[in-house]
Amino acid sequence: MNKVFALAIFIGVIHFGTAWRSFMRGRGKDGNLGEPFSTKAVDPPAEQWFTQNLDHFNPVDGRTWKQRYFATSAYYKKGGPIFLMIGGEGPASGKWMVEGQMIEYAKQFGAMCFLLEHRYYGNSHPTSDLSVKNLVYLSSEQALADVAYFIQGMQAAQQLPDTSRWIMFGGSYSGSLAAWMRAKYPHLVHGAMSASGPLLAQIDFQQYFIIVEESLKTHSQACVDTIAAAIRQVHIMLRHRIGQQGLEKLFNFCDPIDSGKTSQKDIANLYETLADNFADVVQYNKDNRNESSITIDMVCDVLVDEKKGVPVNRLAEVSNMLLAKNKEKCLDYKYDKMISELRNITWAEQKNAGGRQWTYQTCTEFGFFQTSTARPNLFSETFPVEFFIQQCADIFGPRFLHTLQPGVIRTNTMYGALDLPNIVSNVVFVHGSIDPWHALGVTKSSNPNAPAIFINGTAHCANVYPPSKNDLPQLVDARKQVGQLIGQWLAQK
Repeated sequence: MNKVFALAIFIGVIHFGTAWRSFMRGRGKDGNLGEPFSTKAVDPPAEQWFTQNLDHFNPVDGRTWKQRYFATSAYYKKGGPIFLMIGGEGPASGKWMVEGQMIEYAKQFGAMCFLLEHRYYGNSHPTSDLSVKNLVYLSSEQALADVAYFIQGMQAAQQLPDTSRWIMFGGSYSGSLAAWMRAKYPHLVHGAMSASGPLLAQIDFQQYFIIVEESLKTHSQACVDTIAAAIRQVHIMLRHRIGQQGLEKLFNFCDPIDSGKTSQKDIANLYETLADNFADVVQYNKDNRNESSITIDMVCDVLVDEKKGVPVNRLAEVSNMLLAKNKEKCLDYKYDKMISELRNITWAEQKNAGGRQWTYQTCTEFGFFQTSTARPNLFSETFPVEFFIQQCADIFGPRFLHTLQPGVIRTNTMYGALDLPNIVSNVVFVHGSIDPWHALGVTKSSNPNAPAIFINGTAHCANVYPPSKNDLPQLVDARKQVGQLIGQWLAQK
């Protein structure tokens, strides 16, 4: 047996995380909101620019840059509240100023609305490139300070009353930012809606694939059993050349498996990609992002259909279904290519995807590495946490082997992790049971001033997207509850 492929069958292979590959598809498994599916023939507002400090915590450094934002006063009534959607780890979209649940609340309360793009993502470029020396200004702390200065700047520029009440909105990472804004800047922020926000920084996010499996079981146990059987067949096929050729054809690999050129890292990336397919489907299941979303039911219907052949054939059909959806011609599993692209420091290569930027934040602040070791029988043991950590060093340099532990401790110390509901008010934490990220968020709260809404059967940030006639009753109720809470906050004296 060739040792490359023998070793790939069990642990001992290096792999990078799902965020990069999904970012290249347009949206990361980290959970960037992206943009809502446009159902209205209304052009979004033009982008605008706000002058920010490069380093908010060094008064000696006078450098500034231009941060992109979008705004609409279409529903604003004099004296009404100000709603601000905080951008996350990807480009901001002006479509959020046209539709989405925040706009529905704006109509209800007569609010002015803003969307502020996160520094280093999209077109908000604080520095000339994305070199490590420049990425030191990329952090959640700096992003929160950006929001604070933006609020003060808009308060003056729009000549808003001193009594104006600002409500933050965000989903996933930006949902965490929304809650942290209320905690860190209560004199500027009156309330916050935090959707699917992971408040606990954690290096080894083993719970992620546990919830992926449980979510797939909402279709059937047979769906999960088929995935496990298919992965076992992949193990066997990788052991010999005929099997390797069969996999190349079934899964439409961009590059053939070659014992002289295919590394252990390549094989690990292949395994992780197969796992990532299901992670993406589960995380965004029926979230109203667009009309063509592939759901748990769709992939599981394929997997349990024995007429489609043996399990590995069915797994390949699901993989190819997702390739077609993402307009990819073939399945790219080459590790070195991935690392090379993440080492690129030019804005032209990274601005749309944000892969290098988000990887930097996970390596210095959050971890969030979605490892396979909690479910080895389902997705194999080929991407344990140690090898995620190695990628930080492979991309940014050897010293990044040692940034995670202190970085995660610092993040949880600064923001309070899952204790945040006990020390904050006027924040609502919203999560869905299907979404794996709820494991790092607040799903129960004993503080009536910082309640949690846990929506059975919904996925990542579902309550943020535009309403649909197909929404579950509990999702409709959750949106109403959030609206009632906002009304209560605005009624406070």
